[in-house]
Amino acid sequence: MKKGFTLIELLVVISIIGILATLVAANLNSARSRARDAQRKSDLKNIETAFRLYYNDKGTYPPENSLTWGDEFSDSGTIYMQKLPQDSLAPDQTYSYKLDSGGDSFTLSACLENASDASAQNITIAGWTCTSQAVFQLKQ
Repeated sequence: MKKGFTLIELLVVISIIGILATLVAANLNSARSRARDAQRKSDLKNIETAFRLYYNDKGTYPPENSLTWGDEFSDSGTIYMQKLPQDSLAPDQTYSYKLDSGGDSFTLSACLENASDASAQNITIAGWTCTSQAVFQLKQ
């Protein structure tokens, strides 16, 4: 009698491996989106700190039209950030910066991929697109 595997046994094993690979890939994609969301939150907190430094020097927050995501954030020779972070899915997705009237406060927003994130708000911002409607905001 020859020892070995039958065709049915091989097909069952290959099917099980395929199912397991699918489950791992789905969980990996979910973990990646949560990691990108964590990076977005961290980016906004770092931008908020840079804006506070700018405010301490200038007495107002930077004008909305003076910022270019992905470029250096500086003014009059003072560098506040070497690179103003941009969303990891840029250019399809960007951060939002809205300066409130008077220049004494602002709102930073990021679109999160994980709509069930505890810090996500279901809001719409005029002139800014968030496909998931799950928005993380920092208000100063």
